[in-house]
Formats: sequence, C-alpha cells, structure tokens
Amino acid sequence: MGVRRTIGVAAAVAMGLVLAACSSSSTKTYFETEGLRAPDQSCPVKPSRLGIAERLKKIDEGNGCYVPDPWRISTVGDVRLSQPATLNCGMAEPLSDWLENTVQPEARRAFGEEVVAIEVAASYSCRPRNNKRGAKMSEHGYGNAIDISGFTLASGRKVTVLDGWRGSRDERRFLDKVHGEACGEFHTVLGPKADRAHRNHFHLDLQNRRNGSTYCR
Repeated sequence: MGVRRTIGVAAAVAMGLVLAACSSSSTKTYFETEGLRAPDQSCPVKPSRLGIAERLKKIDEGNGCYVPDPWRISTVGDVRLSQPATLNCGMAEPLSDWLENTVQPEARRAFGEEVVAIEVAASYSCRPRNNKRGAKMSEHGYGNAIDISGFTLASGRKVTVLDGWRGSRDERRFLDKVHGEACGEFHTVLGPKADRAHRNHFHLDLQNRRNGSTYCR
C-alpha cells in the first residue's frame, strides 16, 4: 500500500508540474509590442454613414491588442465584404475613399464594370506580424488593418491577387493600379512585391509611425 501511495503522489506531482508548465506557456505573449504606437482614435466619419456597420464593445485582450472603438463592417458604399470586418473606427473612411476614388474608376477602365464585393482575408486579429512568433504585434491587433485577397465584378467575374497579379493584361493593370494608389489612403500597403507572405493579398493599414512616414511595397 505504501509503495502504491508513493507512486500515486509522485504521479500527481509530475502531472501538476506538466499542467503548470502548460499554463505558463499558454499565457506567454508571443509577439513584441515595444515601440508600437496605438492608432489615432479620431474618427471623423462613423462607419454606419458609409455602409452597413455595427458598433461593438471595446476590445482589450490585456496583452497589447486593443481596439477602443471597434466596428463590424459588412458593406462600404455599394461594395459588399465577403465576411464582416472588425476594424478600428478610423479605418472606414480611407477604405471608403480608396474603393470610391481608386478601385471603382480602375475597374471601369480595365473591365468596363464596377466592383460589387471584396474578399476579406483578415481584419482584427491578435497576432504577430506575418504570424511569426516573437515578431512585433501586427496592426491587425489594433483593428487597424485589413487584408483583401480579391475583387468581384458586377458580372460575377472574380479577380484575385494570387492569380491576377501575373494574370491577364486587364487584371495585371487593375491590381497594379489599385495597389499603388492605396498608398495615398493608407500608411502601409503590402502586396506580392513585398514578400511571399503577401503573394495572395493586399495588406492595408494605418500604422501610427512616429515620423509620420508611409511604407508601400
């Protein structure tokens, strides 16, 4: 009986150490936040004035991921989002301006029709940049970024970043133009030119850099 009790106690202690280790590792922050600046909280135009949007409760995960004024956005103007995007309030206006002033004119020029939907690959997500453990927190963690992987035209034709970037002439022209002009509305614009991680989508964000610079690639 004494041997059994000793073995049982030892097993319980070992299991306790394993559970403690798992608990400790699961609560570790897997991204870096040093040097990051939360986005400007100003929001001159409510997303609900630009399309179908619902205001959400403040997001605060306690580890750096923080969105003080999040909105669940389903449409921007007449453009439908493939899935509702959870974004910081300030993202709505530049997204609307880009769609109205760049995407639609370029779609009419390239295809003779307008865009009716965009494929949303990501919006708010509490994670490191490019999902690389230990990297700095992504602007997605502030609800300050959106990833767009494709566009649907009125005819039903789909133009994706993955296939269209080196696809037909009209698709190449359209994607190159909307990617390049996005830098006028957003502070960071990444696409297939940037790296392999962005070969299938455009990343658009409003990163709040100290020197006010933009980065577009």
